[in-house]
Amino acid sequence: MIVKICGIRKKETLLICEKKEVDFFGMIFYKKSPRNINLNEAYELQKLSKKMNIKGVGVFVDEEISYIKKIIKDLELMYVQLHGDEDDDYIKSLKKLDTKIIKKISISKKNDLKKIVKFSNADFFLFDYKPKKKELPGGNAKKFDWQIIKDIKINKPWFLSGGINISNIKSVKLVIKPYGIDLSSGVEKITGIKDNHTINNLMDSFNNA
Repeated sequence: MIVKICGIRKKETLLICEKKEVDFFGMIFYKKSPRNINLNEAYELQKLSKKMNIKGVGVFVDEEISYIKKIIKDLELMYVQLHGDEDDDYIKSLKKLDTKIIKKISISKKNDLKKIVKFSNADFFLFDYKPKKKELPGGNAKKFDWQIIKDIKINKPWFLSGGINISNIKSVKLVIKPYGIDLSSGVEKITGIKDNHTINNLMDSFNNA
């Protein structure tokens, strides 16, 4: 099972993730997020990750496509996560840069799964809690009813996100069985700041499940 930790901004955190065999780290380019990263910080993390076994993912929310394309080229990103209302043509355009696309699908009820058919060009789906009007598009430490996606059969690999933490990580791995999990607030003690001790403990629990 793939593990992605989103909202990483510090080299020390990236090193802990590498040590604990985390597969992907997310860099959030969304100014309203408490986990927003600047281009210089992202460049340093990407540069470091080239010597490691962990891959960087640029995370965007309804961003101008020209801006995303520039960052993909500047950082040599192989993976991009779209966490807004981007459509399939938007995805198709980005894929011309030879980039894999993770598309978020917001879930609150089973009917929301029908959105999947709208994104044939996506490489992965990420199922996340559906935010309310004044909530951020992700990182809210809230989960939807995971029974909605249990035993789902679709033709693309998918990540589960939203409210995953050390108290439920084993259940996610053994019962829900997604292709991958996406963590953010579940490895923080203070909003927006990753806690290395929590990452250590959570990954130990995950690997021993």
